[in-house]
Amino acid sequence: MGEIKGQWLEEEQKVEILAMIERAKEKSISMTRVCALLMISRRRVVRWRRKWNRGKSLGNLKPGPTEPLHKLLPVERESVLQMATKEEYADLGHRILAVTAWDLGLFFVSFSSVYRIMRSANLMSMRGVQRPHNGRSVPPVRKELTGPNQRWCWDISYLPTYEKGIFLYLYLLLDEYSRKAISWLISWHQTAQEAQRLLDWGLINENILDLLEDQRPEVINDRGCQMKAKPIKRMFEDHHMPQLFARPRTPNDNPFVESLFGSIKTAPQYPGRFLDRDHGIQYFDRYFPWYNTEHYHSGIEYVTPQQCHQGHRESIVARRNQNLEKQRRLRKEVNRLKQKLLTDDPLDLIVNPNQATPCSVMNC
Repeated sequence: MGEIKGQWLEEEQKVEILAMIERAKEKSISMTRVCALLMISRRRVVRWRRKWNRGKSLGNLKPGPTEPLHKLLPVERESVLQMATKEEYADLGHRILAVTAWDLGLFFVSFSSVYRIMRSANLMSMRGVQRPHNGRSVPPVRKELTGPNQRWCWDISYLPTYEKGIFLYLYLLLDEYSRKAISWLISWHQTAQEAQRLLDWGLINENILDLLEDQRPEVINDRGCQMKAKPIKRMFEDHHMPQLFARPRTPNDNPFVESLFGSIKTAPQYPGRFLDRDHGIQYFDRYFPWYNTEHYHSGIEYVTPQQCHQGHRESIVARRNQNLEKQRRLRKEVNRLKQKLLTDDPLDLIVNPNQATPCSVMNC
């Protein structure tokens, strides 16, 4: 049989070993000697015999407690399912759903717990037309950002119309640190003049010209003719704003604005096609205020771009973590008291009334 150390033995084998040791003791052979011959730890056999004498089973059990102390409370699970099945949250992923609930004070449950609850209720099916990223993109080397208005990125995206081959164009300027949409415009044309209007609005909206020259943001863009036009280059030079260019045919060099274009065109309310420029302006007049002030962005720890741009990100995340930890401690306390009531002698609660579970805790 070889050395028994480290082997997983069945209950019948343990009983057989204990019987063998008892027969050896009748012949004046010590348990230590038998354990050495069997190459098994004496302490292990003593533990089996102690359980056997108490009438307990020697069957193998999973290690640890039968229920963890931080087990989710039934009311928390019910709250997650109620929110996940509401129509207004039907398009939210489990992370955005959790963050929304944290800020609304509905429940304080981790991302993984929300995922498991939704998966058990078959609520994790793919919604929308989003596709997962392949995860193999290598972003360009950039200097570390510590706040807003340190690096801007901008690009132009096609907006289909109902006339085949005719497009509107969405110009978008984005702050790379906060992901805030600084400025945008809709046009029938791709020209340097329209790009200059976009950038001028961004400079005015963020009061960039009031900053010192070495504190002004650098700008990254693709190599389109609008980006390389002399008026655009001259404007950046005059305002002392370094202009960076992405590599040809490498959209991952300018990933943040490309990602936002993807989010725009896969939003549930996106019309797909536009009647005219007024229709586009009307739609994005609603979309970008929502995006800046209400949308929880996964790239900035699930705060809104406006909150991050104003420097509130750290305080919001710290408050969320504090609430989650507070709820976790409460959960452990409730579950620990429940386990104590199930395992302790009820007479102990009469003798020691101070150990009784407060009704307020049990009903939470």
